[in-house]
Amino acid sequence: MTFWPSGKAFDWRNLGVRLVSALVLAPAAIVAAYFGGWVFLLMVGVGAALLAIEWALMSAPRTPTRMAAMITAAVVAAVCTLYSGHPVLAWIVALAGAGAAALVALPLKSRTGDAAFGVLYLATPALALMWLRGPAGDQSGLSWTILVLATAWAADSAAFLVGSVVKGPKLWPRFSPNKTWSGFVGGLFAGAGAAWSVAELTGVPSDSRIALGAGLLCAFATMAGDLLESMLKRRFGVKDSGDLIPGHGGLLDRVDGLLTAIVVMAGVRLGVETGAFAWL
Repeated sequence: MTFWPSGKAFDWRNLGVRLVSALVLAPAAIVAAYFGGWVFLLMVGVGAALLAIEWALMSAPRTPTRMAAMITAAVVAAVCTLYSGHPVLAWIVALAGAGAAALVALPLKSRTGDAAFGVLYLATPALALMWLRGPAGDQSGLSWTILVLATAWAADSAAFLVGSVVKGPKLWPRFSPNKTWSGFVGGLFAGAGAAWSVAELTGVPSDSRIALGAGLLCAFATMAGDLLESMLKRRFGVKDSGDLIPGHGGLLDRVDGLLTAIVVMAGVRLGVETGAFAWL
């Protein structure tokens, strides 16, 4: 995402477009999470397909169609396998899909490593999100899903606002010259606060210390995911992953941080359910 601008006047127009886009995307994600089941599966599948197209356009601009089709097929197959109740097999499908994508890229003169990485980059958070939500009617899964969405959105928004107003030293100018340390710190605090607030409302997780820790970790992951995508875009020589969303570029530009936050939150839930945090 292109947040935390520094060294320039606050871009109110950009913020307005971002808010309008968020007002469309956020309710759709929340509604799908609320219903769960096949509705949520459909949302994840469509999202994976759109992200696969953007990844293919960035990593293999000369031959994007087969690359996008291969990555989409691999991710959707893994997600559907998990939905059918076979989590271990789902990861095997994802790994096999990564290998198949690399093989498909060979005769196309595409980067085979980028093809395989594209599958894992998208399949990992997709599988984690499906597991996090759980079956339809699972209220705990719904709470965990809302928790990660609220945390990532809060961290992202606060990073943009605080970085725009406070400015200050830049975080990592080599890969993303607009991001600042002030935005990073603001995002951490906002993510922790959002996680604590959601936990207080839903009771998930029941321990406020775990909620705060999860918020900090997921906020950090949100901003780390954004930096990762900035590095990838610089490697591929593109400014945005696409132009699907006004004010945000492509869908990947909007959910890059969320992808990593989902994986971290799934790890937190796994730790809670296995008693890994019993020492707290």
